[in-house]
Amino acid sequence: MAYNVEVKLGDHVLERGDVLQDDCVRGRVYGRKGSPVVVIPGGISSSRFIADGSDGKDGSAGWWSDIVYPGGVINLNRFQVLGFDCAPNSKNTTDRLTITTKDQARRLAALLDHLGIECVQSIIGMSYGGMIALAFAEQFPQRLESLCIFGAAHRPWPMGVALRGIQRRIIDLATVNGVPLEGLKLARELAMTTYRSAEEFKQRFDVVPSTQKPPSFDVGDYLEARGAYYTQIMQVNRFLALSESIDLHRVDPKRIQVPTTLIAASSDQLAPPSELIAMRDELAGPTQLHIIDSIYGHDSFLKGTMDIAPILARFVEGERYAA
Repeated sequence: MAYNVEVKLGDHVLERGDVLQDDCVRGRVYGRKGSPVVVIPGGISSSRFIADGSDGKDGSAGWWSDIVYPGGVINLNRFQVLGFDCAPNSKNTTDRLTITTKDQARRLAALLDHLGIECVQSIIGMSYGGMIALAFAEQFPQRLESLCIFGAAHRPWPMGVALRGIQRRIIDLATVNGVPLEGLKLARELAMTTYRSAEEFKQRFDVVPSTQKPPSFDVGDYLEARGAYYTQIMQVNRFLALSESIDLHRVDPKRIQVPTTLIAASSDQLAPPSELIAMRDELAGPTQLHIIDSIYGHDSFLKGTMDIAPILARFVEGERYAA
């Protein structure tokens, strides 16, 4: 069973002073009513459609449908799962907004209020969703029992800030020249090189040049295809807002007291294990850290699910940290 839910918040002021106009928080609920609730926010390209697709076709895949399904690692026969869409959405991207992970966490709290859910069993946050989960745990400590974070820390990694800044400046330059979608395409191409690892690219591409002039390469063709696709699913101002939101992210680990499981990929260029180790050492509650050996880098939660599935299974069943 799955259904959509929404709560209209109207115009409201964000943490840094911008006004998010006509805000509507949209969520999707999976599983049996009355079961323990697990909230799963994903990366900036993810949506509320975790376990099924948004096209309404039976059997279409969601962004984490190989983890969340009846009988799955996160078993919809035992848990309710809530996904939600981050702001801004396509209706409020006319202007470029500054929005923070704490703003997103407050929107999640409003959605839970609307659903009559006072406390969730867990929040499992991936990438940007992990930042939202941390912000939620800091601001609403009584509203969750446990936390699982992959690929996110209490602060952004400086190299990640540098690379995302270049991506936004690419878009700004393209916008000045009247081709903002070309800027978004190139920004996404650069972003893809940060989501994966050099080792994966080495194994995947042979970089034999084509015979045409100028020559092309298979790795370049792949990146161009991913960039072109992204312009079909992401608005320019939405990307800019969410990219900046990552760089603005800050929480105080000492204020997070719930049992927390952390997962880091050894090849992650955006949230390296060293940052999760630093956060682990400051978290106020009991904490367990798992470092997985994956070639998929920051995207290991999407591409390396076999590596994280056993950790997630133990987490949702109650083994949330080492004694």
